[in-house]
Amino acid sequence: MILADGVILGAEEQPCLLDELEDRINHTREKERLDTETVIAAIDQLGRRLAAGEFDGLIEAVGLGDKMEDLRSFTRLLSRDYLQRKVDVELGAHWDVPTVTEAAFGLNGTHTRAVPLGTLFHVAAGNMDFLPAYTVVEGLLTGNVNLLKLPQADGGATIWTLQKLIDIEPRLRHFLYVFDTPSSDVATLRRLAAMADGIVVWGGEEAVRAACSLAPPGVKLIEWGHRLSFAYLSGDWRAQTHQLTALANHIVRTEQLLCSSCQTIYLNTRDMTDIELFCEGFLPLLQAAREQHPMEDIGAAAAITLKNMASEVEAMMTGSAAEQPGKYRGRQCELTACEDSELTVSELFGRVWVKRLPEAQLLPVLRRQKGCLQTAGLLCDERDRERLTDLLIRCGVNRVTTPGGMSDVMMGESHDGEYALRRYIRMVNIEIPAAENHRTAPSLNS
Repeated sequence: MILADGVILGAEEQPCLLDELEDRINHTREKERLDTETVIAAIDQLGRRLAAGEFDGLIEAVGLGDKMEDLRSFTRLLSRDYLQRKVDVELGAHWDVPTVTEAAFGLNGTHTRAVPLGTLFHVAAGNMDFLPAYTVVEGLLTGNVNLLKLPQADGGATIWTLQKLIDIEPRLRHFLYVFDTPSSDVATLRRLAAMADGIVVWGGEEAVRAACSLAPPGVKLIEWGHRLSFAYLSGDWRAQTHQLTALANHIVRTEQLLCSSCQTIYLNTRDMTDIELFCEGFLPLLQAAREQHPMEDIGAAAAITLKNMASEVEAMMTGSAAEQPGKYRGRQCELTACEDSELTVSELFGRVWVKRLPEAQLLPVLRRQKGCLQTAGLLCDERDRERLTDLLIRCGVNRVTTPGGMSDVMMGESHDGEYALRRYIRMVNIEIPAAENHRTAPSLNS
């Protein structure tokens, strides 16, 4: 399925579209311009109509009813207040107004202007519903033409959302092209990459390597790669039942599939007894959260059940205890008390590592994952918060939150330590004509 010029096309029309797409893009970039206000007004209207339930019937009719809750959450990012604040923080309130640099030091003055990068080819990941639509929103806010490759598990949500956006503001149709092209179709992906000024890739190391292989020389690679997040507990965690309950809910609600999801719970201790006591106390909270948010991925649930059964059969055959040492199992959730301190991806779907990490070892341990750190959910005594927050930042963490808010969106926040919109523009300089008293700029060869 393809979305081009606001119209849904079948896969059989892809070859013809690709043959003429470069000409279409060139015509749009030569003749049309998107201003930020047009984009914000259209997105805000879409968000308000979604939040009001205006499209609920259509959402159910196209088979997206199971994504209704995620869609409601997504609408918070579509409000005018949020989008305008995002633009103001990341680019400045008047980012698209040229500025003047007066002549000085014997050099010419210049007009400086921020302009779109040009054409963005987004390779979206499927670990978060409506993320593919949102990466296009960022491209539109900066006035770019956007080519989007959908993830395999999108299920039509992105095309439906973007088509509704085009219905609200038809001027967007020439700036949006969506392709439901499999990653195995390398020839098509290369053609799309060749039309781009920047490739925006979301995903793990494999996705980034694939995007690098697609990028022609001179095309900017904008990587939003896989990141690791964790909770760090210091002090008397027993007195923080409310925050621990929030952490348990975060773990099962995200199923640990997001870059901001908790993969490991670290305790500021050297004693394995503390780890065991924590697991015994936290498992009931994790179980209660799981019962409130049952696992929706039937395949994952089946795989976990089979793995547990295999472990029990193996234990029976070997004569060892059925319950593995360090395992604290609930129903569709599990804690593993680990001897090591390494930060690694968990087994996901409510299964979490619990490890020791004394404060003195924070930096040497976490720095082994430099470039991959994202969020730390910090639970500690208030007198220690500022010191531990500063230490986590020094380790390379980009977000410090409460344990239950690790995946919450914060107003004005950066993305993995960078402002996304700044990566989707370029700065151009235009020389101001010389005045009568103009002096020639010094030559590099003089």
